Amino acid sequence: MSDLTILGIDTPTLGDRSYLVHDGEVAFVVDPQRDIDRVLELLEDHGVRLTHVFETHIHNDYVTGGLALARRTGAAYFVNEDDEVSFERTPIRDGQAVEVGRRMRVTALATPGHTYTHLSYALTDGADELEESVAVFSGGSLLYGATGRPDLLGEEHTHDLVRHQHASAHRLADLLPDEAGVFPTHGFGSFCSTNSGEASQSESTESTIGQERKSNPVLTQDEETYVKELLAGLGAWPAYYAHMAPATASGPSAPDLSLPAPADPDELRHRIEAGEWVVDLRNRTAFAAGHVRGTLNFGLDGGFATYLGWLISWGTPVTLLGETPEAVAEAQRELVRIGIDRPAAHATGGPKDWTTEELAGFATATFADLAQVRHHREVVVLDVRREEEHDAASIAGAVNVPLHELTRRVGEVPAGEVWVHCAGGYRASVAASVLDAAGRTLVAIDDSFDNAEKVGLPLVGPEA
Repeated sequence: MSDLTILGIDTPTLGDRSYLVHDGEVAFVVDPQRDIDRVLELLEDHGVRLTHVFETHIHNDYVTGGLALARRTGAAYFVNEDDEVSFERTPIRDGQAVEVGRRMRVTALATPGHTYTHLSYALTDGADELEESVAVFSGGSLLYGATGRPDLLGEEHTHDLVRHQHASAHRLADLLPDEAGVFPTHGFGSFCSTNSGEASQSESTESTIGQERKSNPVLTQDEETYVKELLAGLGAWPAYYAHMAPATASGPSAPDLSLPAPADPDELRHRIEAGEWVVDLRNRTAFAAGHVRGTLNFGLDGGFATYLGWLISWGTPVTLLGETPEAVAEAQRELVRIGIDRPAAHATGGPKDWTTEELAGFATATFADLAQVRHHREVVVLDVRREEEHDAASIAGAVNVPLHELTRRVGEVPAGEVWVHCAGGYRASVAASVLDAAGRTLVAIDDSFDNAEKVGLPLVGPEA
């Protein structure tokens, strides 16, 4: 058993994991995120020197920190020679092996499927043969119980890429030993992962080739079954993904994480009235209780960057409102990962510090409250879950406008008092802030959808 150190660097809000691997002296990194200070701190903590940075693919869900990290440390930056990028890199191709220090050998393996030029990297410790690999860094190819999505390059490529994905997973299983650890970049909640039918993401936090061979549909199903089930289950993916690959290919620099300029109440009101996004980072309970009229609520306690990036018209200026400078800094860090580099302004404190006007607010409730109110009056039930979630099981009579479509479809929400829900409360709170800014009367349901049927609300759909 190898005693090489493999450190995961998790980005749970995006569902991704980068890796730092070292032998006690030198290190390499796979698929680093934009905020490279996390990697630099690990290098210092472990007392090792970074010599190599490897990209498995041009990412669709975040902007890479690879180039900035390589420039900061002097490490060689390896990107597939077939990827079209505008910066100098060390090109790498299928079958090419790279020696890292005295013990580690990293071999690039072509594993198209998530993208055409996707590479996985097999690691051996003091050995040359792939059959002796101790690990494989599989990027968006072989995940835990699933595979990376094949549809992010466009519908016209999906049917080819999904078959490549099946073949690539089998290539890894054929080349590598059962005991080799599998270390994917995606698959921890990322929308870059498949999540349907039998091919749903596993809850596992570690795995091996042998374990995946026994349980992963891509390795247990024949090609046609895998293709059919995977394609049938593909849902929507965040709109901001369209901007990630071009940003990475252009060679992003290290981000500026210093606080943006402060804004007073007059400036905040001006920005709101100009159509800019002024984003309240507090949790949904606090926002509902009182907020600045026209602000939007993307709490830091949920999928902040994913949903903000999904809903915003790209390029719209963003101002951040947080209770503390630390909250604003956390939001900035999340945003630079998806290419929103410099907020227009910020303010700290609370809503009474951010406006001279009367605060806005709205009621919150549970599904039990909804069941009761429907006995007394007619209300609009708005389900902002994704279409596939709504189709599987929904409240009878509910209107479905997925959250990621709401900003452009808010006019389609029927007139009347709106009770908005999702699966757990976070998306409903974002939707409630959009509706509130549009002047609608609403109640935000802060409850688990699992409780809807328990309290007597009639459900429809195959999973009802």
